[in-house]
Amino acid sequence: MLLVLVLLAGTFAFAMFQGGFVSWFLFYSFLPFSLYSLLVMIYPLSDFTVSRSIKSQELKAGSSVIITIQLKRSFPVPLFYLVLEDQVSTSIFSTSQVSQVKKLIYPWFKKTIKLEYEIENLPRGEHDFTSLEIKTGDFLGIFQKSRRLHLKDVILVYPSYVQMNYQPLNVRFDQGAASADMKIQRDTTVATGLREYQPGDRVSWIHWKSFARTNDLMTKEFEERKSHDTFFVLDRTPSLLFEDMVTFTSSLSRAVLKKGAQAGYFSSGSSNQLVPVKSGELHQRQIDYQLAKVQPDSRRSFNEVIKTEGVSMAPTAIMMVVTSQLTRELIEQIHESSKTSTVMIFYIKAKGVQGSSEEQQIKALASSKGILVKESYAGHFANVFSEVKQA
Repeated sequence: MLLVLVLLAGTFAFAMFQGGFVSWFLFYSFLPFSLYSLLVMIYPLSDFTVSRSIKSQELKAGSSVIITIQLKRSFPVPLFYLVLEDQVSTSIFSTSQVSQVKKLIYPWFKKTIKLEYEIENLPRGEHDFTSLEIKTGDFLGIFQKSRRLHLKDVILVYPSYVQMNYQPLNVRFDQGAASADMKIQRDTTVATGLREYQPGDRVSWIHWKSFARTNDLMTKEFEERKSHDTFFVLDRTPSLLFEDMVTFTSSLSRAVLKKGAQAGYFSSGSSNQLVPVKSGELHQRQIDYQLAKVQPDSRRSFNEVIKTEGVSMAPTAIMMVVTSQLTRELIEQIHESSKTSTVMIFYIKAKGVQGSSEEQQIKALASSKGILVKESYAGHFANVFSEVKQA
């Protein structure tokens, strides 16, 4: 304000002392600009009220979102320009062409201003919109004034997924055996046959009528129910393929739950994520919510996580491990920690990467321990189970 007053006084003094058309023309030409500068300087930006609306607050990775911002004010003071900057977490621009959200508008006498902008190719994760900052100034650029309005919104971008044709597996190996159709409990309502009594059989299973006739203890045989429940374990050690691993896990969980089976999820990093084995659409949303927020932030190796966290939390379910790093130590630790579970490792690799002899030896080691290792290439997840069936 002092600078504007000094310039105005200087031009007036020049006109008074110099006289003539040119000096007074200079003064009168500068007068409206200086008065406008003083008016804008006095006008409070607190007169503005701002609202932000997001069309959809639950999105999928790779999609776009349209944000609408509306400004209202009580006094239509003419403003030459207004710069609106939306304060957004930088994570939302990790795969976008945009690096900031800043718009220049010319409101003049408008009392209501509405504008839209679009963010494309959204990355997976939770993204915060914290505040809005408005800036304005005079014609001459002598000064600027700004005000920050705290307005918080959050959008959750779920991982992308592909359609998989999941089929319950029944795989047997040359050395050892493992079956995805695990026998986990007996239906004791209907007996299907008799066999000789063995130590450890329950007394309630003894067929007393045959014992009365033959004087030999016989045990009832019951139909064994089979479980196709799955339990996903995601490797959260830093990897360039981590987003592909999350996409694969999301796709796999959807395929399993779509078949009517139950599924659970576990991962460990800066904090543990655990979703118990259940089924249903609501359960799918719980898994997707955890996958939307998960980050490759584990400071321990994956085999250490398995050893300390004890991933055999669902011993009656098929354990499906998703990782991009296959080592002998990992195979040994999974075998040690999941002796009561059927284990299948999905080894995510970059497209076009050929397998090495070391990888073949590790896969042979896993097979000898009853663990199936399936290579799956990024971008080619749809037919993974048909390829497993052929294998």
